Amino acid sequence: MKVHTNAVISFFIFFHSMGIAVAQTGNKPSTEPEGSSSDIAKQLANPISNVVSVPFEWNYDRGTGNNQSGSDQTLLFQPVIPFNVGGGDTIITRPIVTVERLNNVNGYNGAGLSNIQLETFYVPYSHSSWIWGVGPYLSSPAQSSGQFGSLQTGAGVNGVIVNQKGAWTYGVMAFQSWSMGGTATSGTANNFYAQPFISYVTPSAWTFSLNTQSNYNYDIHRTSIPVNFDISKLVQMDKLPIQFTIGPRYNVSSIPGGPQGWGARAVITFVFLK
Repeated sequence: MKVHTNAVISFFIFFHSMGIAVAQTGNKPSTEPEGSSSDIAKQLANPISNVVSVPFEWNYDRGTGNNQSGSDQTLLFQPVIPFNVGGGDTIITRPIVTVERLNNVNGYNGAGLSNIQLETFYVPYSHSSWIWGVGPYLSSPAQSSGQFGSLQTGAGVNGVIVNQKGAWTYGVMAFQSWSMGGTATSGTANNFYAQPFISYVTPSAWTFSLNTQSNYNYDIHRTSIPVNFDISKLVQMDKLPIQFTIGPRYNVSSIPGGPQGWGARAVITFVFLK
């Protein structure tokens, strides 16, 4: 899949302008994002930080399919865009677009779009190290084959609570989704998702993080639980902060036909300061 040069340039100009327009300094227990690389890395450790970031996340899993002989790769585009609403309060939007490629999964080979998600958080100004946010959650099928996720539309509520003290960041993100219609032949949108996380940022902008992404489906009464351990390094290239992340993942449990055992993850995150 080719991307024209002009489109790429326009994309980065857009997000740079968004960073100038909406990245403010409220709701931050750590120092200003304009500071050192370590300060910026601490902001990235907070999923509702008041800074524009654009991560591209690649995941690899194996043991997929009924006979566990397949593999799948996903590429997630999930920008984090904050909007200041006055008084230090912010609204954080996190659209998530996922491209997935399946290899020999129940005899199927191909690529397509998975469900498109939108996470939105209202984050009130905090005078302490604790930050919380809550808002609506939406999920919509992006294709009609049923190979790349549920064909149901889901809606619900998501929330997050984060604490940042010194080099440590920890908390949990969660959402509850209910089906709003559509066929259930490829899975349902009746899910509860929880992602507890913890990370440590060094003075040299290395980040070590651990999280799980548990998703429970009410209709099949099964939970998928991948565990991710990531190592990240933030560098500044021509004044543009970029964080590189890599690490293993392990599927502790899975839904029928889901991935098994070890996998891998890599992320590149572009940060746009005001």
